[in-house]
Amino acid sequence: YDIGSSSIKAAIIDGATNQQISVAHFPETELDISSPKAGWAEQGPDLWWECVVQATRAVLGKSGVDASKIDGIGISYQMHGLVMVDKDYKVLRPSIIWCDSR
Repeated sequence: YDIGSSSIKAAIIDGATNQQISVAHFPETELDISSPKAGWAEQGPDLWWECVVQATRAVLGKSGVDASKIDGIGISYQMHGLVMVDKDYKVLRPSIIWCDSR
């Protein structure tokens, strides 16, 4: 997975051959970046999760690969970002993302 500020990309790679089997991204248009004040840049981690789920469904559907045959998952994230959670790991506020200048 590539969890970016514009979309979530997912790929299935054959580990034995290093060949790409399928690739998908979600959403089809760029994710919104909220700027409540000048120079601020925020996104909702819950939205990222929804997009991960949709990208996963898309890449599995395109490939025909049985999800139980996936041996590993790799994640790349959009540079640095701050996700604040409480003691139960509930997201407390929108994430401050890499392009925020406060």
